[in-house]
Amino acid sequence: MYQTTTYASPVGELTLASDGTALTGLWLEGQKHFGGTSGEELAPGQPDLPAFQAARAWLDRYFAGEKPSPAELPLAPAGTPFQRAVWEKLQAIPWGSVTTYGALARELDGASPRAVGGAVGRNPISIIIPCHRVVGADGSLTGYAGGVERKQRLLIHEGVDASRFSVPKRGSAL
Repeated sequence: MYQTTTYASPVGELTLASDGTALTGLWLEGQKHFGGTSGEELAPGQPDLPAFQAARAWLDRYFAGEKPSPAELPLAPAGTPFQRAVWEKLQAIPWGSVTTYGALARELDGASPRAVGGAVGRNPISIIIPCHRVVGADGSLTGYAGGVERKQRLLIHEGVDASRFSVPKRGSAL
């Protein structure tokens, strides 16, 4: 069983999960796949766990405009080897930068952009593992489980000129 706590952020309430040692989840309120990748039951727990304290401090710095690294935190996202490989690539995308699903696929020895998109969408540690920094090849802000509006807000927070990206109509594919 994973322990959970919440964090009030500028993009809405976040739920954090921990196995007692590492951060295993961070989901935005109403996010698709909420808690779905852990395979474990989530229950309110001890908000003073060291993993939660570290995550809160990281998030405080992030939302204050600092550029903390995901490597500063004990992270343990549960996923397949392919998903974990994609999530590692996400952590290498610099603050204020974006990449495409296709570019990530090429970095992963020719994986399909659709497979990469599936892994990005199931990222269990949003914001810290920055899946919001991935856009469609056509410049569309697509594929964010926390909602396209939040993706846009996070990019703007990081200084990205979000006006150059389009917001897809409902039902649009990657």
